[in-house]
Order: sequence, then C-alpha cells, then structure tokens
Amino acid sequence: MLITFKSKAAADVVMYESHAKPILDMLHKDVARGVITAAESGDAIALLERQITASKAHEAVEMLERDINAHHNANTDDHNHEKIEPVSFSARAYPLLDMLREAKKGDYDILWGV
Repeated sequence: MLITFKSKAAADVVMYESHAKPILDMLHKDVARGVITAAESGDAIALLERQITASKAHEAVEMLERDINAHHNANTDDHNHEKIEPVSFSARAYPLLDMLREAKKGDYDILWGV
C-alpha cells in the first residue's frame, strides 16, 4: 500500500507503507491517516535527523556483516551472495524530511490518508 504525504509547502511525497511506518511510529502517528502540524514539525525534523544519523552509522556495519555472511555461509560457498538492499533508510526518509523543513518554513501542515 502507498502513503501519499501532502502539504502546500512541497510536492507530494509517496512512500510504501512499510517504509513510512517506522517513521510514523517514531513520530507517534497512525499510518492510515494523520497530520503533522506546523507546530510539531520542529520536533519531527529533529527526531528524523537523529534517526538518519544513527542509521548511517549502522549501515556500514550492516553491509560488512551481510558480506561476511554471504562469503562464509554454512556451505562455505560464496556463489550465492545475499542481495544487498540498495536503498538506505536515510535515502527513503530524505524526501519527507525535506517536506517537513519546507512545511516548517511556510507554517504548513503535512497530511496523509485524507
């Protein structure tokens, strides 16, 4: 299922529900329908920026761990490499973060599911 974030501040941001859910959970928002008010946008930006920073620190470790597991699996066969997820959390979250920043500047709300 897709979630479309709408605001007068920026173009719509469309995300898969599975990608938007961790962000909305962090902001204590319902996935089905909700609003991030202009007043809430400052706190939302700070939370999302901290999560992006934390995820970037873990990405390198996780990629190394996946590579080690792929090369040293139970069969000691490295021909079946695990597919690495090419899109990071930070890359998925940046469009919404950008929208939040613009909404804060213009004092606009962000809505979804309406």
